Amino acid sequence: MELKPLILRDGSNFYQQLALKYKTHQKGLFILAPSGAGKTHFCKNQAEPHWIDGDDLWIGAGAHPDGAWWEEPLDVINRVDQRSDLITMEAKTKGFWVMGASNYWLKPDAVVVPDWETHKSYIAYREHNNYDGGAKSDALDQVQSHITVIKKWHTDHGVPLFKTIQAAVDALTA
Repeated sequence: MELKPLILRDGSNFYQQLALKYKTHQKGLFILAPSGAGKTHFCKNQAEPHWIDGDDLWIGAGAHPDGAWWEEPLDVINRVDQRSDLITMEAKTKGFWVMGASNYWLKPDAVVVPDWETHKSYIAYREHNNYDGGAKSDALDQVQSHITVIKKWHTDHGVPLFKTIQAAVDALTA
């Protein structure tokens, strides 16, 4: 997959439009969780639009390419994740709350890793009911590999680790 070249430019209009759809806050936040952990479900079902599904943010900003880029070689995945970090960092400075699976160097405020049996059931349910992208049951090895990387934010950098999206949201917004 060839990624379109990225350029930096004034994104004021992009973030102003985003603020018409999502609430902004004194402090921006970022929750990192693997594919299938419930991020999209949470964002679509929140009572008020506080949390942005990172995929929507990153696609809107041009950081994520079209197609299943997460199935590409690791160098492509890492490049997309680095592009996503730039967008997440800017969104946080504007007071947006973001949850997503794309991350390379930006320290998240929390990480979420469901217990493995629950996580597999979430992936299977999504795959067979309202598939909207992300890992499928045939990619569980990749999900486990990503979980290993995500957990390093907790073990190596002290980022709080939660088993559910709701628990992370409650802790960060209390």
